[in-house]
Amino acid sequence: MVSVCLASYNGEKYIHDQVSSILSEIRDDDELIISDDGSVDNTCAIIESFNDRRVSLVHNVKKHGINGNFENALKHAKGEIVFLSDQDDIWLPGKLNACMEALKNSFCVVHDAYITDADLNILEDSFLKSFNCKTGFVHNWIKNGYLGCAMAFHRKILDLALPIPNNLPVWQDIWIGSLCQLTKGVTFIPFKGIKFRRHSATSSTTYKNSFTLSKKISYRILLLWHLFKRLYLHK
Repeated sequence: MVSVCLASYNGEKYIHDQVSSILSEIRDDDELIISDDGSVDNTCAIIESFNDRRVSLVHNVKKHGINGNFENALKHAKGEIVFLSDQDDIWLPGKLNACMEALKNSFCVVHDAYITDADLNILEDSFLKSFNCKTGFVHNWIKNGYLGCAMAFHRKILDLALPIPNNLPVWQDIWIGSLCQLTKGVTFIPFKGIKFRRHSATSSTTYKNSFTLSKKISYRILLLWHLFKRLYLHK
């Protein structure tokens, strides 16, 4: 069984297309867990309109924000394989099968993606090439390549990853990807599984790369502290 964990917040503009693309990929016994962080637009109504038993809408009422919202979705996941998903991208045919095949020999995989504008016009043909993504902890600690919306992993990592630290200075994909790398490893695969949509309301800083050098250094040091603290406590 596969669990797709999607975090939503005021995503009415794109979420219908995203949910449709996910449902066309997953199987009858898989699930799409959508955690909503208090949307005040039509996001929840759009999700409920699918009336699909594979879709579960859960409301995030405790730890608000991107990390808390994803954590809420992950806590409800029942599948042995977990996919992360943003609310505004588009899944492409073959994504599920490509990741499932790679996960037979890997603990966590990150597939490639097309980078697009708001209208899905392709800006970059390959996320992995654009960001020079490579395996290895140090490389990704310096420049993150763990793109959450292109990530799938075995649920066992959640025993280590959850709860996500309250004051974690980076997003959940860097946290989970780093823990996977330090324990079982991460594999990058060339299959382009999504259209990674970039627009004015995008929350992710993976593509914006907007932090100053001093902030990047301080955030990476704090990430290290959280990672090794978590690993030490779970010995």
